[in-house]
Amino acid sequence: QVNFVVCQLFALLAAVWFRTYLHSSKTSPFIRHVVATLLGLYLALFCFGWYALHFVIQSGISYYIMIIIGVENMHKYCFVFALGYLTVCQITRVYIFDYGQYSADFSGPMMIITQKITSLAFEIHDGMFRKNEDLTPSQRCLAVRRMPSLLEYLSYNCNFMGILAGPLCSYKDYITFIEGRSYQLRQSEANGKDDTKYEQTDPSPNIAVAQKLLVCGLSLLFHMTITKTLPVEYNIDDNFRATASWPIRVFYLYVSLMAARPKYYFAWTLADAINNAAGFGFRGYDKNGAAHWDLISNLRIKQIEFSTSFKMFLDNWNIQTALWLKRVCYERATFSPTIQTFILSAIWHGVYPGYYLTFLTGVLMTLAARAIRNNIRHYFVESPTVKLCYDVITWVATQVAISYTVVPFVLLSVKPSFTFYSSCYFCLHIASILVLLVFPLKRTQKGSTKQQSIQPVWSRKSENLQKNSYSTTNNSFSQKEEITCRYQALKQ
Repeated sequence: QVNFVVCQLFALLAAVWFRTYLHSSKTSPFIRHVVATLLGLYLALFCFGWYALHFVIQSGISYYIMIIIGVENMHKYCFVFALGYLTVCQITRVYIFDYGQYSADFSGPMMIITQKITSLAFEIHDGMFRKNEDLTPSQRCLAVRRMPSLLEYLSYNCNFMGILAGPLCSYKDYITFIEGRSYQLRQSEANGKDDTKYEQTDPSPNIAVAQKLLVCGLSLLFHMTITKTLPVEYNIDDNFRATASWPIRVFYLYVSLMAARPKYYFAWTLADAINNAAGFGFRGYDKNGAAHWDLISNLRIKQIEFSTSFKMFLDNWNIQTALWLKRVCYERATFSPTIQTFILSAIWHGVYPGYYLTFLTGVLMTLAARAIRNNIRHYFVESPTVKLCYDVITWVATQVAISYTVVPFVLLSVKPSFTFYSSCYFCLHIASILVLLVFPLKRTQKGSTKQQSIQPVWSRKSENLQKNSYSTTNNSFSQKEEITCRYQALKQ
């Protein structure tokens, strides 16, 4: 864990150097790819020793599969191989070496690399095999229309900015960053004709990085001082269960699980800051002209802590993993997409039984929460006062339900997990089943996107927003499709 933190701090300094001295305006993409890859492999070797070879082996074999299988079926083979290789490594680590240890191990980076391998395989399949009209808007936007070189592939998977803690990013966004086209804005003339000139702007990430480092410091301080005084294991302590009242037990359940979150806040926010320090992660400007550096952010702490629905919590927790699950599983599932997505999430996380208990419970909670929201919420949104009361009640219910659901994720094993659930008489499991029996569950439309208020910078310069966008990676992709695609991506 100390090695991990030291390597991430080194990566932060390297990111500043990378942006300053290897800026795309000064250095070729080839050099940036080489340096990013070599630094990433060095950090992996320093942090994990020769276990880092797994990263190269997994990436190398996946690239070989892509080349020999062809674009028609390579996404299936890459998905099975990458996820299978990850699972084998997790089995050996957990059941042979250190069961139950929370040490920073090599399977963590492999989880991110697995996401990248499978995401890119599907994106290439979409871009080089499927018909354009058969793709959803998001698939069309992310589709890759040429095979990456081996250097580009290794750089994407093993670059120093994301090899240790991610987060996942799309291949197009990464290549656009490396080639220095993240900030190129396509202008339009007053008569509506497209101008071929590009305007280069390079917003500074310093403020965003400083803010995220402050969050990291506070999260680390909270973790080192408070978290250890509120262990999740105390929820199954015999004396506590025998003597504490129900309100006290529910309150401790909530605060103990809330105290377990800052370590994730620290790791993910630091990883985000490293990418930003290198110049990667700029998403656009809002209507006030403020730059947003959250293109690959993995969490929104405020929305997590004040979420009023199960979906709102999941949408703001481990964001890039949720997007990966949506793109490779939920949108492509032919039946029971919610169940398939939770099963894939459990397999990807690891082989501890507690993970599967958590995600199976999560299926029930998600479906029950969706049923309640679809059938009840509209009665409480007319009056601001009533809606406020509804929001308070749903906040309490959501926080308790989330805490109840993720206890096995922390306890890991079957026996302590069932000890906890049996001490609660499986109350929320039973309540969720009753909700699903009473309320009809409406079918949700897959692939729908939530619109946000972020607007691209050129919205202040032209009324016709659809004609302006960041340029994307593939030269073979038509300019007009790129414009619409990037604009839609910015709005997601």
